[in-house]
Amino acid sequence: MKCALVTGSSRGIGKAVAIQLSKDLGLHILINYSSNTDAAKETLAEIESNGGTGELMQFNVQDAQAVQSIISKWQEENPDKYVEVLVNNAGITRDNLLPMISEEDWDAVLNISVKGMYNCTQAVLRKMLRNRSGRIINMASLSGLKGNPGQTNYAAAKGAMIAATKSLSQEIAKRKITVNAVAPGFITSDMTSDLDEEQLKHMVPAQRFGSAEEVAHLVSFLASDKAAYITGEVININGGIYA
Repeated sequence: MKCALVTGSSRGIGKAVAIQLSKDLGLHILINYSSNTDAAKETLAEIESNGGTGELMQFNVQDAQAVQSIISKWQEENPDKYVEVLVNNAGITRDNLLPMISEEDWDAVLNISVKGMYNCTQAVLRKMLRNRSGRIINMASLSGLKGNPGQTNYAAAKGAMIAATKSLSQEIAKRKITVNAVAPGFITSDMTSDLDEEQLKHMVPAQRFGSAEEVAHLVSFLASDKAAYITGEVININGGIYA
């Protein structure tokens, strides 16, 4: 059974991606979350209500030992299943001007996005290489392409994910594994709930924020066979903001 591991899929974009991958591609979804069990169960319930299948997989992506042990144990207990699609979506913001960013906030933002991407990719990549098949999709950001005042740590994390996407895609393309990044702009989600959407939408040529579902449709396409010749790309989904 082909599976998709979507990190940070209890809420927001990750939840929408998990649901869409189940609907479009019929994948068994591994719903990763760090602490919000109730929200993760809601994601699973929605997948199952649409006729799909999934299961919860709790770990903090920045904890290398936990990631490796939990995924290895799952694979041993489910020899008929394998991760065909990995979506490195987990991420947080700790916005501030650089002089006011604490070391703790700097490390937390980079560790969850960048180290989390490394940990989860390491845990599933060998099986993909043996199968000579797979899709890795990294959730980057407009901030990682053009920067954003007050988000030096977040921009650094997402910029690192973009650079890693380009490098890894070249390493494993011959094994029929694609690696791409998606770079959302302003998307209505928990992460943007504190922003003044009415004011900020005027910065967007499309004059609105995007939806998590619109991002999920893009991820679903990149995970499909239709995108087999697309790799190493960073695809913007931002309503026309120049990146």
